[in-house]
Amino acid sequence: MIKINYSLTPEDLSKKLQEFWELSGQKILSIEHNYDVSQGSPVFTVKGKYTTRGWTEWTQGFQFGSAILQFDATGDPRFLESGRKNTLNVMAPHISHIGVHDHGFNNVSTYGNLLRLMKEGKIEANEWEKNFYELALKISGAVQASRWTSIPSGGFIHSFNGSHSLFVDTIRSCRALVISHLLGHVFQAENDVRINLLERALQHIKATADYSVFYGEGRDTYDLWGRTAHESVFNTKDGNFRCPNSQQGYTGFSTWTRGLAWAMCGFSEELELLELIDEKELENLGSKASLRAMMLKAATATCDFYIEHTPADGIPYWDTGAPGLSQLGDYLDRPAQPDNDFEPVDSSAAAIGAQGLLRLGHYLRNYGDSELAEKYWQTGLTVLDSLFQTPYLSTDHEHQGLILHSIYHRPNGWDYIPEGKKIPSGESSMWGDYHAREVALYLQKVINNEPYYSFYNCAR
Repeated sequence: MIKINYSLTPEDLSKKLQEFWELSGQKILSIEHNYDVSQGSPVFTVKGKYTTRGWTEWTQGFQFGSAILQFDATGDPRFLESGRKNTLNVMAPHISHIGVHDHGFNNVSTYGNLLRLMKEGKIEANEWEKNFYELALKISGAVQASRWTSIPSGGFIHSFNGSHSLFVDTIRSCRALVISHLLGHVFQAENDVRINLLERALQHIKATADYSVFYGEGRDTYDLWGRTAHESVFNTKDGNFRCPNSQQGYTGFSTWTRGLAWAMCGFSEELELLELIDEKELENLGSKASLRAMMLKAATATCDFYIEHTPADGIPYWDTGAPGLSQLGDYLDRPAQPDNDFEPVDSSAAAIGAQGLLRLGHYLRNYGDSELAEKYWQTGLTVLDSLFQTPYLSTDHEHQGLILHSIYHRPNGWDYIPEGKKIPSGESSMWGDYHAREVALYLQKVINNEPYYSFYNCAR
């Protein structure tokens, strides 16, 4: 389990953050100047160079969003110009993309961050530019909400696998629905039926908490507090849950750690959002107290599972049930070993999960238990202390990736295995690099006493 460093402070990571942003800028410029856009969106690196892998278009917003975050962190106008230009020229198809569950990734990372910067006064206010970003976010949330499967307890945004499929990672796309709602958008369906986007987002969050997260309550033989399933499968005839499954993890009965990290981050940031919502808006969904309890249970369970089932330095292996882990001995009692011969680590799960840990710690400090708050906050700092240095921080200027040892799809064998090695290692992913930048910006704003960084700042 993670050996939590209770003596770490955010300021202790200041020097690492400075090096991080210097390297980050170099990587962004390298991709912009050298990547062949004709091959599609950059997804992950092979031999240190970003390449693509067709599955769904879910990473382009991370590419341009990274430049926007880089500007926010450093004030370098080159990155604002790049992020702005590419959002305008390239991102429109992502707004109307009806075939994916990734609107909260692509569009909140670009249009959302640009609108947030304007609201925070970091870029000059312009009414038409603001209207442009707001319209994009309004429509994106509505399009995402249209991927809807009804179940007896509400419903969920179904994955690209089809209407039977609830993915745990889709919780981060609830941001798109919430922002659209906060901006005053009305989603209309057949016969002008008005669909409340906030209610739909909260119903999806509840379905994720009910079916994607386990609580040690005996749902199946492998039920553990905080375990997650990547995919939950439903009978679309009657809406009933059938079984857990996994697309990118080892099995439906083990925990794919990036899916776990999506849940950690998603529940924690939606808890923060819940405090802004007036009780009257929640009348059809129960009380704010009941919704808070549901989200807090899921957030603490998943964060606890991460702490218990991750090596001492806070960097997880790609799946807690991966069969090769049995060859590694007491692997949880020592730092992760990305150069082992049996199972890869996934640094992208650490980048995503660290943000969930920090946000949960911050939330509990303000609204709950200060002792628990310290546990999660200090764990988040511990993870980042490991992530923002070698062997995870990529200091090689020839390597286009920022965070090394990321995994995309181990079951499909899509990740590059270096010559002479038995497992993937040494490569980066667009989502891992983006979320490392996002959590680095979060921490930097804490250190500098800047406005608290939340996805919904663009709609306030």
